[in-house]
Amino acid sequence: MKISSEQTLKLDSWGGRAQPGAFDTDWLADTTSRTALVDRALLARADRILFIAHLALGDFTYLQSCFTAFARAFPHIKIDLWVDERRRTRRAADWPHLKKYALYDWLAECPCFDKVYDETYSPALYKASLEEAQRQDYPIVVSLAVLDRHKYAGLARKISPHGFVVGQKKRVRPYDLPKHLAYRKLDAFIPAYSAASHPDQHISDIYADWFTQLFGIAIPPSARYPVLSIPDRWMDYARGQLAAWGFGGTAGTTPKVVFVNAYSKSVERSWPLERVIELIRTMQQDAAWRDAGFIVNVVPEDLARARALFAGLALPRTHLFSAEDNFFQLPAILSLCKLIVSVETAVMHLANAVHVPVIALMRQKNPEWAPIDKRNSTVVTVARRDDWVDKIGVADVMAALAWQAL
Repeated sequence: MKISSEQTLKLDSWGGRAQPGAFDTDWLADTTSRTALVDRALLARADRILFIAHLALGDFTYLQSCFTAFARAFPHIKIDLWVDERRRTRRAADWPHLKKYALYDWLAECPCFDKVYDETYSPALYKASLEEAQRQDYPIVVSLAVLDRHKYAGLARKISPHGFVVGQKKRVRPYDLPKHLAYRKLDAFIPAYSAASHPDQHISDIYADWFTQLFGIAIPPSARYPVLSIPDRWMDYARGQLAAWGFGGTAGTTPKVVFVNAYSKSVERSWPLERVIELIRTMQQDAAWRDAGFIVNVVPEDLARARALFAGLALPRTHLFSAEDNFFQLPAILSLCKLIVSVETAVMHLANAVHVPVIALMRQKNPEWAPIDKRNSTVVTVARRDDWVDKIGVADVMAALAWQAL
């Protein structure tokens, strides 16, 4: 399902910022039955707000619409974002990789934010970022963290000792005094969510409800779809790369190229590369895909191993790809493909953002994270709740392909 121009939020048409207290009431919900956690008077006089989150690409794919809606509702408030790196380390050898986190490229192109704190990956940089944030004297700080919520409540209060601080709160056992004390630092809180507490809700619905609870913002379902504007330079790069691989289609047509992603940050959501090889060989024996090209996504840190594995295979019309220079290399390549096959990670959400059909390989544990565009998405789920994604076989993917073709 493609989003029409009426449904897509256009940030570049706002013009100048509004005066303090000037709300765009089209984005404010009817809050007569529910009072927003952040007082409307405080929002009227605030000139800046800080959001704290430990963001993955998938999170931002759907949270972006929430930040957009906030900016539309309160155009006089500058939005700053603290991206906390949970892999923070003293190991200097890890810093170059953490510094190049792909999300930072996307955030840099997002017009919502006035400032992004994206240097929290080492203790020294974390300390410097904390001191810089404290100097801003934020009147409102919101933690959207869903892991270690009590610790992020403490961070929010440390950044803004005198501001209004709100965050996520999880149920605490009576004897867990440290967490009770940490949550007391919040002026208000959003109850922690789980798939069980929000049955049949997509993650985009849950995120939208957070912003309704916090600010009284109404985000209609049509505005919750992922939106991604890819800079022209990266689209030019992608077209050139496909041409170099011999994947160029005829004018006005999409080349028959399949993008396969087996990588996730967690092993239980990943597929072995050997399974990818088996899938490509099987698809190349199918009449419908015999002449297709294949792009195998590889994370930069595993590129050397993948090259060694594929080197001796001589798989025809198959190339490895890694977004080594910039995040937008990935969605640009995705947007030119005919089909995407991906495990449960950001790629399957980006597929929806660029409107390319996707076969998503998922566990049963987090159904709220299924791709939002059901018309362009086929979800293959493991048989049992505790199964990992590697329990999904090539035959399952081929069955999904056959079903999709019907």
